[in-house]
Amino acid sequence: MLKYIIIDDEPLAHEIIEEFCSMLPHVQLEENCYNAMEAMQFLNENTVDFMFLDINMPKLRGLEFLKTLTKPPKTIITTAYKEHAIEGFELNVVDYILKPFSFDRLVKAVNKVSDVQAPRTVIKEVSRSSESSTRFFVKGDKKHHQIDLSDLLYIEAYGNYTKLFLKDGMIVSHEKISHYEDLLNPSNFLRVHKSFIVAIDKIKFIEGNRILINEQKIPIGQTYKSSINKLYGS
Repeated sequence: MLKYIIIDDEPLAHEIIEEFCSMLPHVQLEENCYNAMEAMQFLNENTVDFMFLDINMPKLRGLEFLKTLTKPPKTIITTAYKEHAIEGFELNVVDYILKPFSFDRLVKAVNKVSDVQAPRTVIKEVSRSSESSTRFFVKGDKKHHQIDLSDLLYIEAYGNYTKLFLKDGMIVSHEKISHYEDLLNPSNFLRVHKSFIVAIDKIKFIEGNRILINEQKIPIGQTYKSSINKLYGS
């Protein structure tokens, strides 16, 4: 688990970062700091793996605060001001993202935080006595979700993560798509693209280079066409 803090004088910025990070199963918020002095006090007494740091704060600006730290945590700058990017990277920040940023952009920044692999998602079959177990656990959103394979529609690669799309929602897992390709029974789940695995029984139709599942159009990769053709004997 990677521990982090947020240092920003805007409460809305805290809310956005917390909401996005709550979807990442391997990161944990330790403290909300609304100015550099609060952060300095916290870091004097605690250790974290990384921090989100705003630049434009009262009393002590973000980059000036960073310079005061002898052994700073890995740092992701979050700011509305792009002109400080060079100075930020001279201070060895991990990434520099401009507000307002998307979930995708934050994920890319968090992926850079550590060259040490984060703890793997916990996946355990409920019944190991049966080779045809239909359930497993996935850690996501700070919870262990029990997944019934009959509810799984498709899986999408998402950088170092995957999105598991279910009948009633979506879970972000810190596993690469190749992990699920090995885990799932190929008689029931098929890799159709470098970024997608689909539940065969959930396919509504196949048309050209697309598969439709639950109104979602999923592309078919060129190298996977032969596997798709075998589904209907072509």
